[in-house]
Amino acid sequence: MPLAKALELAQEYDLDLVEVAANARPPVCKLMDYGKFKYESAMKAREARKNQAHTVIKEMKLRPKIDPHDYDTKKGHVVRFLKQGDKVKITIMFRGREQSRPELGFRLLQRLAEDVQDLGFIESNPKQDGRNMIMVLGPHKKKTEAMAEAREAQAARKATRQGGAPAEEPAGEPAEA
Repeated sequence: MPLAKALELAQEYDLDLVEVAANARPPVCKLMDYGKFKYESAMKAREARKNQAHTVIKEMKLRPKIDPHDYDTKKGHVVRFLKQGDKVKITIMFRGREQSRPELGFRLLQRLAEDVQDLGFIESNPKQDGRNMIMVLGPHKKKTEAMAEAREAQAARKATRQGGAPAEEPAGEPAEA
């Protein structure tokens, strides 16, 4: 269709003539409301960014001679990170003569991996790196799934709070009108 006729048609329907494929022969144009198109594409992009997840690596540092209660506390943090869908880098720090006993750190890392195996898996096996031994755990569920579950749980908590018992009126004499 000639350009003049296409522009006339666009004015008649109160729409815009938008070039869709400039490199095609002949160029392809479309009649549309360009403002509405831009708004809808911006909303789609915004929604896509909202659902996007950034991979985060959390770090937990331990020592080979860790107290059982301290171990449980650190394990709790690792569990929380894995439930949130984050990767966890566990570092065992050796000092002095502890460096001659890397098997203690290896056993500690294996024990931790077994304790959290229902939430995560060993992404990189324990390896000695100077004074430190490092292992990375990855979550079984993706960050987006964890975020969706967290949103659902938050909505459920909010609904139970709002659906609770109604507030009582203060005791005392009724107000006069």
